[in-house]
Amino acid sequence: MRVNILQHTPNEGPGTIKTWAQAHNHEVYTYHPYQFDKLPTAAETDLLIILGGPMSPNDDLDWIIAERLLIKTLMTQNKPIFGACFGAQQIVKSLGYQITKGPKEVGWAPVYLQSDKITGLPKQLMALHWHEETFEIPEGADLLFSSDLLVNQGFVIGQRIIGLQFHFEPQADDVREIVVNDGAYTKDNLLQQTPAMILKTPVPKENQQVMFQLLDYITKTMG
Repeated sequence: MRVNILQHTPNEGPGTIKTWAQAHNHEVYTYHPYQFDKLPTAAETDLLIILGGPMSPNDDLDWIIAERLLIKTLMTQNKPIFGACFGAQQIVKSLGYQITKGPKEVGWAPVYLQSDKITGLPKQLMALHWHEETFEIPEGADLLFSSDLLVNQGFVIGQRIIGLQFHFEPQADDVREIVVNDGAYTKDNLLQQTPAMILKTPVPKENQQVMFQLLDYITKTMG
């Protein structure tokens, strides 16, 4: 399987998503459209991963619009898509729904499972939040996760699409990379966590397992 990853800033990489792909012997191709204005075609995509970034789907940039065209094409082909943060917002925007300002959550906070559609997921998990925009839940989607500050934290559409407003994918090195480069973003956030507090919090071991479960769910029955 060819896994195409859309990365939108140097300090928000695929983390355990790449670990999952390597464990399954999938080929990984990472694109940086914000820098190189390059995207894969639908024909060369078996699984699309759309990562986070500091931009908004509401920004009028050609590559952001082109990403949504790719997403819509893959949807018509019933190919699996996973979006984190900006990536989840791009999925929602591609379906014609709104991205708006939400509570600024930056740091570690629990999320709560809202659906039993994907079996075996824990009822509560500690996730990394790094956002201040939120999405509508598309018609026909299942609300997957909520947090104390934001109801719409994740969704699943059918058997092939999952979007999360937060992050399960970072490993310890990834968290350090995010914080040392973008620690100023923690200012005036409702979780009231400083860069030092975020760095002191260990990455929960179950986050990798859950990330694997979500990717297994959208790719099952595929070759």
